[in-house]
Amino acid sequence: MNYDIHYLTQYRYDGTVTDNLNSLRVRPANTSTQRCDEFHVRLDPEARVQRHIDYFGTEVLEFGVARPHDHLVIDVRARVATREPAPPPEGQLHELHGDDYLDAAGEFLLPMPNDPTTSIDDIVAMTTGATPLATLNNVCQMLPDRFAYQPGATYVGSTVDDFLAVGAGVCQDFAHLSLVVLRRHGIAARYVSGYFFSTREVGDETADSVEVQTHAWIEALLPSGPDEAPVWVGADPTNRTLAGQTHVKIGHGRGYADVPPTKGVYFGSAVGALDVSVKMTRSSSASTARA
Repeated sequence: MNYDIHYLTQYRYDGTVTDNLNSLRVRPANTSTQRCDEFHVRLDPEARVQRHIDYFGTEVLEFGVARPHDHLVIDVRARVATREPAPPPEGQLHELHGDDYLDAAGEFLLPMPNDPTTSIDDIVAMTTGATPLATLNNVCQMLPDRFAYQPGATYVGSTVDDFLAVGAGVCQDFAHLSLVVLRRHGIAARYVSGYFFSTREVGDETADSVEVQTHAWIEALLPSGPDEAPVWVGADPTNRTLAGQTHVKIGHGRGYADVPPTKGVYFGSAVGALDVSVKMTRSSSASTARA
């Protein structure tokens, strides 16, 4: 599948600000199932952009606007080709304890400082499967049964405890809880930030252009069998599915704090109003992602 992505962020300040420093994680990644063919960023006011790759392999764009200004526009455009991933491996539970698996899992098996204090033993028990893949599928199916997708129920700084208490949230909350549950099962898992082409909001499955939001899902490290390396498998617990060619990955980390799309600070007492829009347009081009 081929997508044109237009990510537009606009800040309007009710006064003048200076020294506006920002970092962006918005460029689609190049992976075995995804290729970013074009990527452009336009800034108003103009600023020099510096790029580097962070610890987790995500491209970070950094810039600063030192002179006084009352607005900031970040206009991002990308063209991406995706393809369906291979079927997930059917490794066994005992392989989760092997040295090769534990080496590949690294910090993605470790608890996080904001892990819930509320007991989730019942959720862990209900999602237990006969194989790691079965457990992953159980998580994707059970969490939407138990929790409601409700924008506004939580905010970007909400914790898993908040999600458990409210019983509703957004994709970020479903992803964070899934990470905790999978790690309790001994399955390494990481948070993924990206874009998701969904026609659900417009109610037209044939639509080729839709307004979306940045999306969050997870990747779980699944064993592949004797003498085979474990494989990271994308899964979207908000939408009850494994990740496929409608998911466009930006990057991954231990949680949202490792891959926020935008992050910044400025000097001044003015208050900023934020407006963000993401438009995805799919095309029937014959180009496909490289293996």
